[in-house]
Amino acid sequence: NGPMIWSPDSSALIGPVPELKNYYCCTGIIPGFSQSGGLGLVMGQWITQGEPEMDLFPWDLARFGHWASKPFTKARAFDQYSHRFKIHFPYEERTAGRPMKTRPVYERQKALGAVFGLSYGYEHPLWYAGEGVEAVESFGFERQNCFEPVAAECKALRSAVGIIDVSNFAKYEIRGDGSEDYLNRLVANYVPTEIGRSCLTPMLGRRGGIAGDFTITKLEHEHYLMIGSGIAERYHQRYFNAVSRPETVSFESLTEAWGGFNVAGPNSRELLSRLTDADLSDDAFKFMRNRAITIAGIDARAIRVSFSGDLGWEIYVPIEHQLALYDALLEAGADLGVRPVGGRALLSLRVEKGYGSWSREYSPEYWPQEVGLDRLIKLDKPEFLGREAYLAIKDKTPREKLVLVEVETTNADANGGEPVFLTDGTPVGRVSSGAYGHSVGASLALCFIKTDHANAGTELDVAILGLPHRAKILEHPPFDPKGERLRS
Repeated sequence: NGPMIWSPDSSALIGPVPELKNYYCCTGIIPGFSQSGGLGLVMGQWITQGEPEMDLFPWDLARFGHWASKPFTKARAFDQYSHRFKIHFPYEERTAGRPMKTRPVYERQKALGAVFGLSYGYEHPLWYAGEGVEAVESFGFERQNCFEPVAAECKALRSAVGIIDVSNFAKYEIRGDGSEDYLNRLVANYVPTEIGRSCLTPMLGRRGGIAGDFTITKLEHEHYLMIGSGIAERYHQRYFNAVSRPETVSFESLTEAWGGFNVAGPNSRELLSRLTDADLSDDAFKFMRNRAITIAGIDARAIRVSFSGDLGWEIYVPIEHQLALYDALLEAGADLGVRPVGGRALLSLRVEKGYGSWSREYSPEYWPQEVGLDRLIKLDKPEFLGREAYLAIKDKTPREKLVLVEVETTNADANGGEPVFLTDGTPVGRVSSGAYGHSVGASLALCFIKTDHANAGTELDVAILGLPHRAKILEHPPFDPKGERLRS
């Protein structure tokens, strides 16, 4: 027996410290000797190659920010130790040490029956039980008490309008002479050259895999807004710092300073038009465009993009105006069927569209051609992070392919990590994300499948609750396969 070193989630803390140069950690290792060989290998890769050969984000020290204080760590470590051998259920959220950080809209969301989870230190709404209903989640391997409320949120957004809090997205402002050149050397796609345009782009890792995916918006000349995964903000600092940035270029995180909402659904244009004089018609404000607008008397940045796969805008405002904007949206949309929508519903909505998410479908472990992002890589650019590594793998046959499957199940859905087999029992892949698609009436899963078996129409078995459930690879996502709603 001896002293045990516990992290807040009981997993190891390894990797280079983003804020320091050439400083590595390998600590928080509870089992000790049993992990020494593997940890020694990946740390050696990190030090000599700049990146390990597998996705280690669940152990990466950068999954925690400076918000992970000593009191938080103590409370979480005690909770983890005392529940070390209990059964942990899918989507289970521990409450120890919380709330750590909240935004101005927190109490209002709480009054609306929000059930919260932890997202990079902040309380973030997962689903809404409704006003006057106890906002407590049950846990288990089958569908739980959140199933019907999440269904109602999904159906409200698809049929009317929903408001999703996207304040947990990471937001960066890049400005100054040389900003365009810096960003073009950082990401694999061309950044927008026209003010008011936005683009989607991957950022590649040292081995040519997907280190990140971002929306980049041009605000003014040499002035950009970049939006990415909130849980990866500190992780991505390593890549941002790996590309030389001239002194004339400033790079500032706005994640704490700005809040945001995705207003989405067929009634989203009508709702927003009630609060702004800006022309939101499709002719005036097309998909993947952005504009500074005044909404409910608040100066805001509107970007026509929607992770739900529906018509919608992301609206960002200074955090001190977040609550006022939220109240204005709910009030103005009351007769339009507006409803607050949480993270669980967003999971269902994105899976219906076949959209991947960073750390589940996108990571340095996967090649761009395996996840369908190779179309966004512009090799006519002479220089960008990971370019040479990607050139070495771009013509290789994908080892696996990301596919969307429909699963025959009645009482449980895949949530990630489930093995996938051919119907004869041969293992061919695994689930990365799963959810019930409430808008399309089907249980769905995004899976990585060996390339030889990743063809549309192929029948597979997904192991859910230890039993094989027949599944079929879909040729197109079941919701709005042509993207007509997004661009309507």
